[in-house]
Amino acid sequence: MTTRREFLASSFASGVAALSAAHLFERSAPADDKPLMVDCHTHFYDPTRPEGVPWPGKNDASLYRPVLPKHFLEQAAPLGVTKTVVVEASPRVEDNAWLLDLAAKNPSIIGVVGNLTPGQPEFAGHLKRFAANKLYRGIRVNHGAVKAGLDQPGFLADIRRLAEAGLELDVNGGPDMPADVARLAEKLPELRIVINHLGNVDVDGAEAPQGWHDGMRAAAKHARVFCKVSALVEHAKPKSGDKKVPEDVEFYRPILDAIWNIFGDDRLIYGSNWPVSDRAASYKTLFSIVNQYVTARGRATSEKFFWKNAQAAYQ
Repeated sequence: MTTRREFLASSFASGVAALSAAHLFERSAPADDKPLMVDCHTHFYDPTRPEGVPWPGKNDASLYRPVLPKHFLEQAAPLGVTKTVVVEASPRVEDNAWLLDLAAKNPSIIGVVGNLTPGQPEFAGHLKRFAANKLYRGIRVNHGAVKAGLDQPGFLADIRRLAEAGLELDVNGGPDMPADVARLAEKLPELRIVINHLGNVDVDGAEAPQGWHDGMRAAAKHARVFCKVSALVEHAKPKSGDKKVPEDVEFYRPILDAIWNIFGDDRLIYGSNWPVSDRAASYKTLFSIVNQYVTARGRATSEKFFWKNAQAAYQ
């Protein structure tokens, strides 16, 4: 039996949750009849801050500059992409807070994937602190951490805390990474996991390696594993003698067909990896490649790819 006090408390909590969800939806809803498009993988940073940035390095002529939401919108908004989930690349704990502060001032940011280290004593406290902000949607780790952590109780306990808090885990790594994502999903089936950058597989106009196919299939067997179609142009291998990456969607079709055959329409997510992608091609070029491919599959597929699947993955 529920007492009146318990009922009122439960009703209040439900109301707060509904208001929070409504606030996030308002933040992401398009202002007019244009379809909503969300880029689920950008990086923002500012080397002019007094403390500087640990990445990128000062010798990186392409990336060492302020990269902020206004710069992203200059590139993406003319194409219809007006919202983003930003991924924190800095290992400094307080840079999670900096990114959340940036998000509070910029409604184009509808989610933050933070950078914390599971398995460390202070992880639980840091997670509780940042997860109090509804824009904090999860963290990213590298493949090495997952591979080593599969047999570490402390690591698994911290990753379980993500799931319990309704947060997700982004994983970045090479073509052998999806197989270990599958093993992690087996241990923690309640966790939502997002594979980054198509497993960073080389794109050369031909079929991907068999090991990549096998790993992706193993990961896709778990219903809460998603994959970001991101960093596509960075891994494109120009033909001999060419300086620019191919811009023809047909060059990318084998890898795109493969990932769609593996994951289907419901668990693939758009991401650019901007501004890192600038090293290979303009934002307009990379968007054009995936947009041509996806729109040819129909409006329902486009809506899922550009925002609905992101909503499912990042909540």
